[in-house]
Amino acid sequence: MMRILGIDYGDSRTGIAITDPLNITAQGLETINNKGSDKIILKRLDEIFAQYQIDTIVIGRPINMNGTESDRTEITDKFIHKLKCKYNKMKIETIDERLTTVAAHKTMNLLEINKYKKKNLVDTISAVYILETYLSRINN
Repeated sequence: MMRILGIDYGDSRTGIAITDPLNITAQGLETINNKGSDKIILKRLDEIFAQYQIDTIVIGRPINMNGTESDRTEITDKFIHKLKCKYNKMKIETIDERLTTVAAHKTMNLLEINKYKKKNLVDTISAVYILETYLSRINN
């Protein structure tokens, strides 16, 4: 069965999550330290797609709390366009990612994760929340 990939796109780090083979649960895969370069992300995605059978990409869109779009939304939309051009045979979905980073920080606080490890984990956990939101949407 084909898997679903979740992405929490960021300026310097991008979180990646993936479903299990049955598309029931989402697990954090990694955080890509992209240093502001989409090429680094796309290269790593190529490697991930070679390793896993993925037919859907779900990416979070950063919307302001009042529902408006921001400069960050526009930057993310440009990256989504790159994904659609490069991976045009895959289904690409977007999810409103409001509060995913807040939820990720709460989870890490509950798990008492070392503050030095949080920086590299927050984006991966956010990608898990993005993917879980999508799974809930398609299963309801």
